[in-house]
Amino acid sequence: MLARTFSAAVIGIDAYPVEVEVNATGRGEQSFVSIVGLPDTAVKESRDRVRSALQSCGFPHPEGATLVNLAPADLRKEGAAFDLPIALGMLAAVGLLDRERLNGTLAVGELALNGAVRPVRGVLPVAVAAGSCRDLHFLLVPRANVEEAALAAGDRLQVFPIDTLPEAVRFFQGTPPLPYRADVKNYLAVHRETGGDFDEVKGQNLARRALEIAAAGGHNVLMIGPPGTGKSMLASRLPGILPPMTWAETLETSRIHSVLGLLSDGQPLLNRRPFRAPHHTISDVGLVGGGRNPMPGEISMAHNGVLFLDELPEFKRNVLEVLRQPLENGRITVSRANGSCTFPARFMLVAAMNPCPCGMGDAELGCRCKPDEKKRYRRKISGPLLDRIDLHVEVLQLTQEELLAAPSGENSETILNRVTAARLVQQDRFHGRSCHCNAMMGSRELQASCRVTAAAQLLLRQAISSFKLSPRAYDRILKVARTIADLAGETAIQERHLLEAVSYRSADRNEW
Repeated sequence: MLARTFSAAVIGIDAYPVEVEVNATGRGEQSFVSIVGLPDTAVKESRDRVRSALQSCGFPHPEGATLVNLAPADLRKEGAAFDLPIALGMLAAVGLLDRERLNGTLAVGELALNGAVRPVRGVLPVAVAAGSCRDLHFLLVPRANVEEAALAAGDRLQVFPIDTLPEAVRFFQGTPPLPYRADVKNYLAVHRETGGDFDEVKGQNLARRALEIAAAGGHNVLMIGPPGTGKSMLASRLPGILPPMTWAETLETSRIHSVLGLLSDGQPLLNRRPFRAPHHTISDVGLVGGGRNPMPGEISMAHNGVLFLDELPEFKRNVLEVLRQPLENGRITVSRANGSCTFPARFMLVAAMNPCPCGMGDAELGCRCKPDEKKRYRRKISGPLLDRIDLHVEVLQLTQEELLAAPSGENSETILNRVTAARLVQQDRFHGRSCHCNAMMGSRELQASCRVTAAAQLLLRQAISSFKLSPRAYDRILKVARTIADLAGETAIQERHLLEAVSYRSADRNEW
């Protein structure tokens, strides 16, 4: 007898519906299950898990040869999430389940040998895909995954938590559990970052100002200074002054973390901006994503958040160079023999480095590096990559007075209020367009939004001539000046705004 149900295959960060067909022929003396449709090893092993689960729960296993087809056959199937739909298809093939109800149901879940249903990765994109299929009305997921499924499935699809295989069987026999309803408002409450507050930072007014500008416009930052001056401390506090994520950003970011299994218990959505700080020994695949079956890397895990690269020159050159495309486009395409995947990667890059190999950078601080050694050290960061960083900030040693005095700067909440006000101005400015902050402006938005006064125009000409600015550096100076003007509540870019923006291009001025 032929039975059919539905599941989903996760490729990259997207899920695609999969039709699970089970044909129990009843021929042959021994029970034998064959799974076709490009399954990986975990899917092939599901026949043993399903057999044990059926026996443990007292359900019959189809006699003779049983063929399980996962369609479309040219789409690779991975993981143990197909255990539950395969078991349900087998029970329907022997006449224990309502096949009409089964046809409108999508199920995912790994089966334990005793019939318990275990959680799986990628339920959030699975729920999104199921919600877009008009023929599907019910979604069965492990109880541990039910919150993320209910939040992403929409109002049309009913989501049911399943603890055991017998509970799933009762669903098709007329005694289903209550559908799970999730209140979005409960999960959108903003959790402020625990990385510390800006009022704990001593001195460093220039770096604090630069990070406020970066947060207000979504700009990239490079901090240059000796060890122990507070570069990592400042970077860890940046997420605390970033505005809350929108619902669309929350879903997109959570989908990446769901596929990677990074959503913790009780946290079905990532409702705070991510902060990722990979070690400098990371590979290019670990940073941008990849593998035989491409998976997201650190830059995608930092999507809509902050990617912090400490000790920037210590990263391998080829690792840093792969950042060029995502810094420009906000996405990364990973191509392999099995196919290609495009992952979102719209992040704020915050990098930190020492001015020289010994770290001091100045003879007065004890630096003994030769000029050639300093040049070689700084050349580890290519010009094209530096060009894509909007703000270059020097983080200087604290004076004795600053070091001995108590911290006296503003707290994160005060800075956040100014940043949020500037972001609201940008949202109104770019309403109906693909960009939502100044750092994302294209040529058309630059021409429309970056009007400068006559005095500021003269200053720009001088900067281009003196610093030999590239067109990209010129555009980024305008974007930073636009953000500074937004923080000041000004419509037009004034000369003082451009002066401050130009002062953050120390690499262009060769003043490291």
